[in-house]
Amino acid sequence: MAPAEVDLVLPCLNEAAALPWVLGRLPDGVRAVVVDNGSTDGSAEIAGRLGATVVSCELRGYGAACHAGLLAATASVVAFLDADASLDPRQLVRVTEPVLSGRFDLMLGRRRPVSREVWPWHLRLANAELARRIRRRTGVRLYDLGPMRAARREALLGLGLVDRRSGYPLETVVKAADAGWRIAEVEVDYLPRSGRSKVTGTPLGAVRAVKDMTKVLSA
Repeated sequence: MAPAEVDLVLPCLNEAAALPWVLGRLPDGVRAVVVDNGSTDGSAEIAGRLGATVVSCELRGYGAACHAGLLAATASVVAFLDADASLDPRQLVRVTEPVLSGRFDLMLGRRRPVSREVWPWHLRLANAELARRIRRRTGVRLYDLGPMRAARREALLGLGLVDRRSGYPLETVVKAADAGWRIAEVEVDYLPRSGRSKVTGTPLGAVRAVKDMTKVLSA
């Protein structure tokens, strides 16, 4: 079997219902690296049966799972995607191709909700404010900090990312911008997720996310 062009890191916490759909839609040349972050619903076993490389991450946190997947990856380009079926893996090429071709160093998927119910107004408003602050901090014209993104593995490791919670994607963008990376975004469909968001699905999770991201922007 030829080595994968892209390793797709899928942070996973109790996504048994979504994993078959997600893993069944991987583009050619993409290897799934499912990072189990303490699931109790058999997610790791399901991922393994479906052919994914499964990594266990005992330290809880979105950033911890993402970074564990980055360390476990072997392909030259690494992509990230939530495992909750809110984004279609078949659209992953939109963020990986510009990196593989060398046109950009970091590509992000700008979410376009397929219906009004997918993205409640208060979360859209919060994301718009975060994007505004990112533009002001970095000068990069981004309008979303979505969970689909891709970059070269060695370059990502070279950023020295330290956040292990919900500030990890933001730290990636900020440090990449400070390093002079070519950064862009492309539209991707935003679908109804399977289950509740692990970051913003609870009041405590939302508060933690705000604190994590404020800390990154203030650094």
